[in-house]
Amino acid sequence: MSQNAQKFETWAIIELFGHQKIAGYCTEQNIAGTNMLRVDVPETKEQPEYTRLLNNAAIYAINPVDEITARYMADRINVAPIQVWQVSEVVAKQSIALPEPGTEAAARYITGDDE
Repeated sequence: MSQNAQKFETWAIIELFGHQKIAGYCTEQNIAGTNMLRVDVPETKEQPEYTRLLNNAAIYAINPVDEITARYMADRINVAPIQVWQVSEVVAKQSIALPEPGTEAAARYITGDDE
């Protein structure tokens, strides 16, 4: 019995558990011994192009569409790639004054003896 292995490549709108969607060009990619769905999300008005790898357990549905529809939906869904989160940016935005690391004031701040 021979298997007829077809290469999976298609534009699609992917529905993920948790009521999330992502749209782009999809292929199958083996990572660390397991097959994952690779979604290359095209550039949109708000986001640069990026790639996201999805485990099959996270996928609710794969809806193949033409390229124009996938690009339109990527722009409309506007899913952002993962961003680096930095405490220093949050602190700066909230104007919180933290003591200089390694100082006595920092040690009091960490232990809660800030009186």
